[in-house]
Amino acid sequence: MMLLRIALLSLWQAKRRSAALGSAIAFVSALLVVMLGVAEGMNRSLIESSTTLTSGHVNVAGFFKVTSGAAAPVVTKAKAVTEVIRKAVPEATSIVPRGRGFAKVIGDRGSMLLGLTGVSIDEERGLSQVLRMKEGSLEDLRKPNSVLLFEDQAATLDVRVGDAVTLSVPTPRGTNNTVDVTVVAVARNVGMMSQFFVFMNGASLQRFNQLNEDTTGALQVYLPTSDLEVVKQVQERLREALAAAGYELLADDPRAFFFKIENVNREGWTGQKLDITNWHDEVNFVAWTVDLMNALSFFLAVVLLAVIGVGIMIVMWISVRGRTREIGTLRAIGMQRTSVLAMFVAEGFLLGLLSTLAGTVLGVALAFGLTALRLPLPVEVQFVLLSERLIIVPTALWAARSLVFITGVVTAISVLPAFLAARMKPVSAMSHVA
Repeated sequence: MMLLRIALLSLWQAKRRSAALGSAIAFVSALLVVMLGVAEGMNRSLIESSTTLTSGHVNVAGFFKVTSGAAAPVVTKAKAVTEVIRKAVPEATSIVPRGRGFAKVIGDRGSMLLGLTGVSIDEERGLSQVLRMKEGSLEDLRKPNSVLLFEDQAATLDVRVGDAVTLSVPTPRGTNNTVDVTVVAVARNVGMMSQFFVFMNGASLQRFNQLNEDTTGALQVYLPTSDLEVVKQVQERLREALAAAGYELLADDPRAFFFKIENVNREGWTGQKLDITNWHDEVNFVAWTVDLMNALSFFLAVVLLAVIGVGIMIVMWISVRGRTREIGTLRAIGMQRTSVLAMFVAEGFLLGLLSTLAGTVLGVALAFGLTALRLPLPVEVQFVLLSERLIIVPTALWAARSLVFITGVVTAISVLPAFLAARMKPVSAMSHVA
């Protein structure tokens, strides 16, 4: 405690120097907290959008092959598979069947190759909470031959609510069905995820694909938590249960289903094989943006700390030179080198701790303030941040990690000047000043 008290008094004595260094450290801390909050906001937006638009927490999907070279993303005997899921995962909050497929969507002035997601509005719980309508109503997806587009898709196809578009849909039998459907709703974009999928009436998609009522595209299993470690445990339990029930399973492949079709088509089997994935697997083609933001946050913090660290070392060395007589006196009255070393390291520790704590509080306050403003983002930024508005979620875990990380770095930087101070001989130090 005595060393900490001396260190605190020393920092107070050099208020200007301490304020300048502390402000720089606090700035880095606040920046790191905000950037990690952006990454966490992206992650939560990704989980929310993926588990509503494209995936459950765990998915039982698969491929059916009439011939060895023609795979369709369907699950046959879906009711029996659902019963296995219910027994293996009793904690599941819901099991939602969804159609899957691809179609070339053709409008008056353009066309797009998009994934089709067949939904039954009566069984969907989260769509209305995530999707914001620009035109039309989500409830109109109950109508036969109806489709919901996102605003960028509608702009590319140059269509509005009430217009007709043509779908050219490949079926499991290797033929193409062409059908006209009506646009009943246009939803606001949901970041990158809304660039690749459209929603349509589930029963209509089944008819287009020439499927019976006991066949679906995927069974989406929703759990009380989206924690990836828990989800993976459930995923593995489900694999074991389905294998024990006699179902053939594809090898674990953590990619979205449309990336697997080419590989499946090259395999020589026919019939049904199930594919068990989690929400992260289904969006791995965009999940890298969250990892990149986390890496970028720490990289930027390291670069800024390296620059600030040089300043800290120089200033602390100047402090050591200016306090040479003090050091000599302390050594002369019996203070050991380790105590001198600890005293200067304690200064660096306190400087880092107090400054980082202030910066962390500032960063958290700034994050909550910016999120509360609900700032709209440009379309280009929405594509990366996976949200229409700026969402910054500073978690206690990341704030604590930032506090420990930056305080540790600042303390480590102070070791070298402290070591040089501890090596001073009492007589030399006192005579130097004299």
